[in-house]
Amino acid sequence: MGLAQNMYRTFVEILKEELVPAFGCTEPIAIAYCAAKAREVLGAVPERVAIQASGNIIKNVKSVIVPNTDGLKGIPAAAAAGIVGGQAEKQLEVISEITDEQKAQMREYLEKVPFDVKPMTDGDKLDILITVWAGEHQAQVRVSRHHCNISLIARDGETIYREEAAVCQEETPKADRSLLSVKNIIQFAQEVNLDDVREVLDRQISYNYRIAREGMEHDWGANIGSILVKTYGDDVKIMSKAMAAAGSDARMSGCELPVVINSGSGNQGITVSVPVIVYSEYLKSSREELYRALVISNLIAVHIKHGIGPLSAFCGAVSAGCAAGCGIAYLYGGREEEIAHTLVNSLATVSGIFCDGAKASCAAKIASSVEAGILGYFMYVNGQQFYAEDGIVSSGVEDTIRNVCRLGANAMNETDEEIIRIMTHCD
Repeated sequence: MGLAQNMYRTFVEILKEELVPAFGCTEPIAIAYCAAKAREVLGAVPERVAIQASGNIIKNVKSVIVPNTDGLKGIPAAAAAGIVGGQAEKQLEVISEITDEQKAQMREYLEKVPFDVKPMTDGDKLDILITVWAGEHQAQVRVSRHHCNISLIARDGETIYREEAAVCQEETPKADRSLLSVKNIIQFAQEVNLDDVREVLDRQISYNYRIAREGMEHDWGANIGSILVKTYGDDVKIMSKAMAAAGSDARMSGCELPVVINSGSGNQGITVSVPVIVYSEYLKSSREELYRALVISNLIAVHIKHGIGPLSAFCGAVSAGCAAGCGIAYLYGGREEEIAHTLVNSLATVSGIFCDGAKASCAAKIASSVEAGILGYFMYVNGQQFYAEDGIVSSGVEDTIRNVCRLGANAMNETDEEIIRIMTHCD
């Protein structure tokens, strides 16, 4: 029996909602977007800027280079980019068309205009409130829960837009992610009319493989990809994780190439796709097989991250790398049993990796997570697996995913707070 039509349509919509282009690390880009919108609402270039941000935003903006800024880092730099050259209507590509003249103006603006940055003491894990002033006028814009979700617009004390509380409490933006399960995802991947997903997957293949090649061919970040190949050789297992790591290194270091994201993250978008693409070339898989494998890797990553949330102390490279292992398993002919065991084995291996923000070491974490995904598959085909009651592993893949989500969404909150304190030097 085929997948129910409502579920089929939902899964197509999830892919369209999730696999969108982003220019630069999505947390600083969210700040740039919020700032660009605030300038637009104010109707003038701000003379003073106040930014409140959640700890997870601060954590993920602190160390990453904002693209199109000539190497600037940090919250003021991201906001200045949005104010000086941002186009709010482009959302996650808000600063993709900044000119050289605007880059110079940006540095001058940062020197002249006071920026007040404070942590937000309440609100969502993904939360930004920017207040700007020019003359006697003031504007406020708040982005919360999702990188482009505006929850408040105000000017001169008058609320122009406020997201309803009922909407704010809704966990999913549009298509219902609760319908996702490993079994349903695999069935959808086998049944989907490729015309329904071809455009988003072609863009993901093109964008993410291109930045991976850029990372391998040039000097970006810690150069994890080239170090892996130099040290261990260029067989497919090494190349799959090296290429993914290289894409992250380029992106974290301000590479001005777009990435198709997954679960709100460019690093996760690179990780779920590039290893699968590398293996498809090695196995000489057809384009159709590659599409269906990418459907699996993308949706399994979304399935795991939906239960955790967009930002937490749980490293998103883990869910993405383990999901990539599932896509690779599919290319080898694996279906529900093989893919479920691949996922359990890999999650059991690397779920302890925590997130300490976006920066160069993300590339190394990606490499480790992709390695776990590949190992998870080859463990199973060699008759080995981790069993229920082995640590966080439960009987069945869905119960194991739920355990991981409990850790990422709840149990690691205190870890997250301590990481933020360490990073912001707060004793």
